[in-house]
Amino acid sequence: MNEPSADVVWSVDRRCTNCDAARQLAPELIAEVAGRSTVVRGPRTETEERAMYAAAFACHTRSIRRGTRGPDPALDPFPLPLTEHVYLCGHNSPHTAGANAYLLRRPAGNLMMIDTPRWSASLAARYAACGPITDVLLTHRDHAAHGRQYADRFGARLWIHEGDLTAAPDADRVLRGEEPVEIADGVTAHPLPGHTEGSVLYVADERYCFSGDSFYWSRSAGDLAVAESVTWYSITVLAASLARTAARIRFEWLLPGHGDRRRLPAEEFAHRMRDLAGRTAELGPRPIDFSALRW
Repeated sequence: MNEPSADVVWSVDRRCTNCDAARQLAPELIAEVAGRSTVVRGPRTETEERAMYAAAFACHTRSIRRGTRGPDPALDPFPLPLTEHVYLCGHNSPHTAGANAYLLRRPAGNLMMIDTPRWSASLAARYAACGPITDVLLTHRDHAAHGRQYADRFGARLWIHEGDLTAAPDADRVLRGEEPVEIADGVTAHPLPGHTEGSVLYVADERYCFSGDSFYWSRSAGDLAVAESVTWYSITVLAASLARTAARIRFEWLLPGHGDRRRLPAEEFAHRMRDLAGRTAELGPRPIDFSALRW
């Protein structure tokens, strides 16, 4: 990659929906201003230039522009390694409100896709190049838009909870009830109704927690948070789910659909999960309000 050019101005157009994905990837360059992402300064190093390209290729509205055009496809960094075993898919979909999706590599060499990026045959080929993808795990109905397309392309099993089955009625595997289920060696599904009736956490190897929209890391709060203003089913049920589940799970990486990712010692996450369950129990129902999210 060439050195950043001071003559090229990056910008975010007015289609931005304030989903936060770009700010997660380029936090020094893009900030929230007046309820949407704004470029606060241009990249000065190759590392910052790569971060800006990652933000541009993640943006679900394709709002991040380099000069008068979109970013060069040859500089698409996705799937982007986050850890030895986890990739960020990028290419967030407008049909999932710009949610993040992930690939999880298993010891046998296969991968699992958790939630779905935007659909295209070329993107599917890009992800498949990482290795055989055997399962597409949906955390809840809001992120189900492209599940069947990806599962069919990969020859994979599509998973969803019965509470959200209407969003993927042709799922190959249906999770039921509220008890945790080991769905593969080292991977456990923890039903967590609340955000939606069929929300699920997927925890792998006591290291990685894919939380969907049930909870996330809030940079503004410096702590775990629930999207209390965007809880479609029941905040009271979510509080009970968190209280039931907090003591059952152990993880070092939090990987949500919306909101920031975070790595902490497992003991610290365990403490923060207990606190989150207690705080959520004090919340009451409120009208849906996307603008009230605490990123």
